[in-house]
Order: sequence, then C-alpha cells, then structure tokens
Amino acid sequence: MAFELPDLPYPKDSLEPHIDAQTMEIHHGKHHAGYVSKLNNAIEGTDLAGKSIEEIISNAGKHGGAVRNNGGGHYNHSLFWSIMSPASGNHEPSGDVAEAIKAKWGTFDKFKEEFANAAATRFGSGWAWLCVDDKGELFITSTPNQDNPLMDVADERGTPILGLDVWEHAYYLKYQNKRPEYINHWFMVVNWEEVNKRYSSAKG
Repeated sequence: MAFELPDLPYPKDSLEPHIDAQTMEIHHGKHHAGYVSKLNNAIEGTDLAGKSIEEIISNAGKHGGAVRNNGGGHYNHSLFWSIMSPASGNHEPSGDVAEAIKAKWGTFDKFKEEFANAAATRFGSGWAWLCVDDKGELFITSTPNQDNPLMDVADERGTPILGLDVWEHAYYLKYQNKRPEYINHWFMVVNWEEVNKRYSSAKG
C-alpha cells in the first residue's frame, strides 16, 4: 500500500496571522506531497513496501538517501501538521506533559527558551524536537535536513512528540530570514492537547 499525503486537520488559512495560507498551501501541497511521491518511488518493489513509516525510518541509515530523506520528510511533516491548531488563546501545555516540562526545565518559559534556541541555532535546514527517551524522560534536540530522533542515524534517539520545521520553505514567504520571529509565532499555534496525547503514548 503506497503512502498518501494526509489531509490538513484544519483549513490552510486558519493558522494566520502566525503562519500564512500561501506558505501552508505550498508547504503541504508541494513539499510534503513531493516527499510522499519520492518515498513511494524509492520503496516500490522492495521489501520496504508495506512497512509502516516508523519501521522504515528507524533503519534509515541502511536504506540510502532517497528513503532516508523522503521517509523522514513524510514522517516529520505528518507530525508537524498534527501538533498545530488554529490559535485558541491556550498557548501553554496542560496535563501530564505540562508537569513533565515543569519537572525538567522548572518553568514553561525556560523550556520555550531552550527549544527556541535549538531551533534557531540549527545550521541550515532541519528540525527542532521535544522527545521522550527510553526512560520516559523529556529532552530537546535538533536534527539536520529531514532526519529525526527515531532514526538509527540520530545523535540522540527518542520518540518525537513536538517538532518544528526550520527549513526556509516553512517560513520564508512571511518571515524572510527572521527565523527567531517565526519560532516565536509558531508557539502561538502549538496544539498542546495533541502533544500531551503523544507524550502519554510515548512514555507508556
């Protein structure tokens, strides 16, 4: 069964003014769609066909650049769309993940500062992540290109529960080279309810 581009869980203009509709249209309909198409081409007729995206990317280092880059691109963007939602005024986490963030970083503001720094200082294209390790502990990391912490090639491995795309195609139309401004605005559309669900699932 070939992978398919998931629908956005909200209208493409509903993240405005923080993320503009044109960026969402191009980012989802062109970039993510391209990763899906190229991933399907790369795995067609191989023993990877029929495997889950998690199974494929967990061994990304063994499968070559096309599978690693496009498999990561598909997984990363699928997560990215799901952990955002139209601005609701609730810009802070709640539930178990809020308690875990407080236990790890002391305050939500300190967590935001460290996460934003990971995103802002990722050289070139890549992602910043909040993850759960194999002991159920939270950690912040970043990865280059379309890599992610599920991959066997990652410096720090874990289950991503929050991810921020810092490729220029994610923000350049609205923010140009002002990546920190994009990061600050992105926090206004994080779907903390979804992040909490992913945290609960990841820590078991």
